[in-house]
Amino acid sequence: MSQPDRMFTAAEAAGRLGVSTKALRLYEARGLLRPARSAAGWRAYGPAGMARAAEVVALRALGLSLAQIARVLEGEAAGLEPALAAHQAALEDRIRLLAEAVGRLRGLRAGLAQGQAPSVGEVARLLARPRLSVGFELPWPWGGEAFELPEVAPLTWIVGPLGSGKTRLARRLAEALPGGTFLGLDRRADPAGMPPALAWLVEDGATDTPALRALLAGLAGEGALVVDMVEQGLDEPAQLALSAHLRRTARAGRPLFLMTRSSAMLDLEAAGPGEAILFCPANHAPPRLVTPCPGAPGYEAVASCLAAPQVRARTEGLVALRPVA
Repeated sequence: MSQPDRMFTAAEAAGRLGVSTKALRLYEARGLLRPARSAAGWRAYGPAGMARAAEVVALRALGLSLAQIARVLEGEAAGLEPALAAHQAALEDRIRLLAEAVGRLRGLRAGLAQGQAPSVGEVARLLARPRLSVGFELPWPWGGEAFELPEVAPLTWIVGPLGSGKTRLARRLAEALPGGTFLGLDRRADPAGMPPALAWLVEDGATDTPALRALLAGLAGEGALVVDMVEQGLDEPAQLALSAHLRRTARAGRPLFLMTRSSAMLDLEAAGPGEAILFCPANHAPPRLVTPCPGAPGYEAVASCLAAPQVRARTEGLVALRPVA
């Protein structure tokens, strides 16, 4: 078989497209992709299938919902305007930041030409990018060990088994982060309000429920936010849609810390460069960052804490209790 006619497995196609196999299955379920089948019944992507998948991935990256993508692929281009406008605004913002950096660089060079050597600090500030860090003493059950995140990612997942202390860690993070807020399980939504992201999520397959509205209301604020069990009260389609939305909108200026035990919320295959995973071990060793790559230290422990929403529902609301000494 010649290279142009090569058929790719789902895993190979996902790797080339930069998405997870779960994402490809979701696109197929929504009718956006129709992969061929091998003689053994496995999904296979030929040149046409890969081209179609690349179009879906590109439109997804622009921020379109799955329903919007379907309409665009059918020839209805009206839905592209807001997505293109948002992408243009993001590019213009990057251009502004680059122009400011070029201006500072020109100033340093002009001073240097006049014999005014810039300080090391001025040069370092020119090259450095803004970043947020956080550090504090860990609460019980860790016993006061020092903890630090030298660089806070736009989106950080907090994972751990029952009784690992992750809720206490989450509350302490909210206290330590500038302008931090902890969003607990007792969430309330304004019955008259319409969260801006709700329409996008519904188009992406989520069901409009009070639980989803309450969560979106909490996510709509400013400042760092730490959320207790982000999947609480949401079915699988809502979780998948919400996860895609959060990955699309996460930004360094408003970091999110999301506790989860759902594989629909945290798809380890789909974790991108703007995400981090903070794992709380069962033995109360200090929380640590885990790289979402099979074979990385802690990866299997994180994966063992995640389950499908149907499985998660069996332990929803359970709290690990320890006997009082």
